[in-house]
Amino acid sequence: MSDSLHALWLRGIAFNPAAPSDVLIRLVDPAAGEAGLLMCAGRDLPDAVIDAALHHPAREIRRALAGNLHVDPARLAPLATDPSGFVRARLAGGLQLHLRWVRPLPDDILVTLLTARDGGEDGMLTAGEIIGELESSRQIPLSFRHSLADREHPGLRIRATWNWESLTPAERARLLDDPDPAVREAAQEHSWVLDPERVEARLPSFEPRGEPFVFGTCALSPALVEQCFADGMVGPLAHNRQAPAHAVARLARHPEAGIRALVATRPDLRPDLVAELTKDPDDGVRMCARLHPFSRTWAEYDMLHRIIGHGPDCTCPITEPDPQPSPDWFAACAASGEPVLRRVAASWPGLPAELVATLARDEDEEVRIRLACHHPLAPPHLLLDVFVTRPAHRPHLLTLPAFPRTGTSHLINHLDPQVRALAAADPALPDPPVEDPDESVRRAAAANPSLAPDALESLLADPRTAEGAAANPSLPVPRMHALIDRCLNDVPTLSTAAQR
Repeated sequence: MSDSLHALWLRGIAFNPAAPSDVLIRLVDPAAGEAGLLMCAGRDLPDAVIDAALHHPAREIRRALAGNLHVDPARLAPLATDPSGFVRARLAGGLQLHLRWVRPLPDDILVTLLTARDGGEDGMLTAGEIIGELESSRQIPLSFRHSLADREHPGLRIRATWNWESLTPAERARLLDDPDPAVREAAQEHSWVLDPERVEARLPSFEPRGEPFVFGTCALSPALVEQCFADGMVGPLAHNRQAPAHAVARLARHPEAGIRALVATRPDLRPDLVAELTKDPDDGVRMCARLHPFSRTWAEYDMLHRIIGHGPDCTCPITEPDPQPSPDWFAACAASGEPVLRRVAASWPGLPAELVATLARDEDEEVRIRLACHHPLAPPHLLLDVFVTRPAHRPHLLTLPAFPRTGTSHLINHLDPQVRALAAADPALPDPPVEDPDESVRRAAAANPSLAPDALESLLADPRTAEGAAANPSLPVPRMHALIDRCLNDVPTLSTAAQR
């Protein structure tokens, strides 16, 4: 067997679902090169392997583990105080693979990262830079953000003031009267967003990229409203909950149909304007006006505009609504004759099982797609249908626990190699296509557990199938150890692999 196969064997064993802890622990040896890094970052791990990685002397191993999205995040808590700022930053930022849904970090890890006084002993990052990674990672759940105003640490209460417009009146009052002077000062400083005169005074200090926040979020003086229209900032204004009634009326008659559509579902739109927009010459505006009865609150308005105009291949991040409409509202959307409202319902993961079953058969394809991508009870056959017909959603669907890994063998002759690769991994497939022209299909076929151990030896010797064969759960554990024995002295060291 050629030494060029060693890296393939190690990568395969690293992702072999049947590899026991003692096998996997050997792969965190620096001599295992990138296989150990890939394993620590990219698969579920037994507790013994997690412990070995948590206490590993090599920063690169701990950093890889910090980005693992398969391990219970509570097990990663020690990494929040890791000596290395690079490890902390990876935990804070996650893998940043543009995943649609990102699992939140536990409260204790968030508190540790957000209140740290330094960026680690290596001195390469500051605490602020690590917090910046966390803020952009989508790993902070709404429940934690909503709790900031009542947290014990004053630094967290200061952070609550940064989203002043999102706080309740009671929370604002408490922060303005906080026992800590720094919190009181921050509350007074950030309260400007709801004071039209202070907003107008601050606007000249904003760079152009900051103006959409001001015009779309803050309370606006009459002069700023006029400036919105003069500067063409009407899009943010149409979303602004603080927009005065006279401005909303002007927007309802704006020459751009997209602006009229945004306004047509505002819960504060006057009934006469709603009636006027139901007769609008633009189909999209008329549709939005028809939806107005389902937009009685700003939470409902926001939910509608997560869906309107996004299309069947929308891969926007899946985040929690803030605030969330009531379950009864989603149920009413599910029963609506308007496809857009049924798409809204299909996007809510709390929809009851009986409504899920109904929407899984909906005549509107986008309803079915959204249900498959958002709801944990979406039937496996629907997930598979969307996988086959809508390639844009495949990366997300493959992360879902309900996605079917069996019952796909009928797709083995599909023209799309991604679909064939899925079928090639089906244990019910009688003859996995290890000679398929596509590399991913060959790898999946070689890893198919239906192959007998004696059939794997020839596959291990072939570079085209070696990695898949080493990942095959039928590979005996002693054979895994024997392959690792042959490899450990011939793979680039960990430090070399980490530099790639």
